[in-house]
Amino acid sequence: MLKEVLVVEGKMDTVAIGKALEADTIETGGFTLAPHTLRQIEAAYNKRGIIILTDPDGAGERIRRYLTERFPEAGQAFIPKLLATAHNDVGVEQAQPEAILAALAKVRHHEYQPQDEFTMQDLYLHDLNGSARASARRDALGAELGIGYGNAKRFLQRLNHYGVTRSEFTAAVAKIGE
Repeated sequence: MLKEVLVVEGKMDTVAIGKALEADTIETGGFTLAPHTLRQIEAAYNKRGIIILTDPDGAGERIRRYLTERFPEAGQAFIPKLLATAHNDVGVEQAQPEAILAALAKVRHHEYQPQDEFTMQDLYLHDLNGSARASARRDALGAELGIGYGNAKRFLQRLNHYGVTRSEFTAAVAKIGE
């Protein structure tokens, strides 16, 4: 049983998680986030901790940002879009149990003192910005590091806010290839 409570978007996400492991979930019901749902998330956050596991799409990213602002010590788990896509639909509910477990094995936490380890220059040097294949490379690197996909600005922010080290970054870049 997972100690933290997983915050997901819907009932089918809870079903998919149940196929991967035993864990308690709270469903946001989308971006509406009713007051009773927020109280439930806050109680879990204060008692057990939470891990935010939203869909790798625009709506999921908006929910994640909102919840992260409200619950800054929440864990962040990301399923790569490629592994969360089936039947022309993207979401946690589409992910296989292995993809869910892999995402939970790479949970990251926001750092209170963000580092300035990485700059936009790092992204350019490693073909993560400014080229035709930059988006796909950020997607692959984000999956490898467990920080999810983002445009160049958001990806850089995640590198610096989720405690990614230079050695982790270098090893992950080598793993995805040049």
